[in-house]
Amino acid sequence: MKYLVSIHRPNGYNHAEMLDAAAHAAIDDVNDAMVAAGVRVFVGGLCATTTATSIHLQPDGELTTNEGPFLEAAAFVDGFWVLDCSTEDEAIEWGRKAALACRGSVEVRPFAGAA
Repeated sequence: MKYLVSIHRPNGYNHAEMLDAAAHAAIDDVNDAMVAAGVRVFVGGLCATTTATSIHLQPDGELTTNEGPFLEAAAFVDGFWVLDCSTEDEAIEWGRKAALACRGSVEVRPFAGAA
């Protein structure tokens, strides 16, 4: 089954200030372990929320766009993995490893209808 493992950061988080060389090495190690285990399908880090463009469907069917994130929130998704794991427990264990390496909170969620 496929799972989304997403890293969440508080607003104002700055990679340059928060992630040192040891953290980058730990993230590389988790990525290498995921590849070696054959579970990593995709990985991607995201640019700052200030680079986002949100598209909103209005009740009348029209679309509007605005600069910035879709939702105003205290945190944002910073990056994610798509993993193909045999069990939810396996996905959660990878999520724990990701949280430690990234020094941040992680959400593990299965894809709907994914096998």
